[in-house]
Amino acid sequence: MKHLALPLLAALLIAASPAEETEHVVTEGETLGGIANRAGVSASVIARANGLAEPSVVRIGQKLIIPRQHRHTVAEGETGFSIAYKYGVPYSDIAVANNLAEGAALKPGQVLVIPAILTPFNLADASRGHNGIDIAASIGAPVKAAKEGKIIFAGDEPVRYGKMIIIAHAGGWHSTYGHLSSITARKGARVGAGEVIGHAGSTGDAQEPELHFELRKSNRPVDPVKQLTPPAS
Repeated sequence: MKHLALPLLAALLIAASPAEETEHVVTEGETLGGIANRAGVSASVIARANGLAEPSVVRIGQKLIIPRQHRHTVAEGETGFSIAYKYGVPYSDIAVANNLAEGAALKPGQVLVIPAILTPFNLADASRGHNGIDIAASIGAPVKAAKEGKIIFAGDEPVRYGKMIIIAHAGGWHSTYGHLSSITARKGARVGAGEVIGHAGSTGDAQEPELHFELRKSNRPVDPVKQLTPPAS
């Protein structure tokens, strides 16, 4: 396969009211604090999601990501993959947020919590680069392997990511899971797709409970949001 099949894709950003929008274009006279107040999302979270350095001044025409959790009501014919496609969030994390068993069927009318991506992939700025994505999580939420593979690291990463797991997959792919509160899989073990390997936390330099998730192909960082197998039609 050309890509590692993961339920991820860039979010569809649709114009909405300030309390609902996931993207905002700065207009004249606006400040980050004012945008944050109207959106109902803290200024520090918006600044972090957009790589804004202190004092976090915004400029007219600047496009800001507004990270927020969503609630989604399942429509007839929707699947986990199609919902992940819409919001740009790994389906495994949607499943965790809603206590769904691996492979559980979704029912029309079912309401799902869609966790937010707090920090996007960014290699453009070497000083503030981010080789993966950070996903909002609850302390202790189970973290699952994105694909089957072999665990090649399971322990403490001393610089940034705290308790961390790295899995080697077929085709030269690797996935990384950081800021864990606990690790339940051991180095050298083989794991299946969707198997619990640890629990979300805030170890390392995490500012809040989150999962740091990375993908690498032949040791080169790849944006996880672009590695989605589109839902079957």
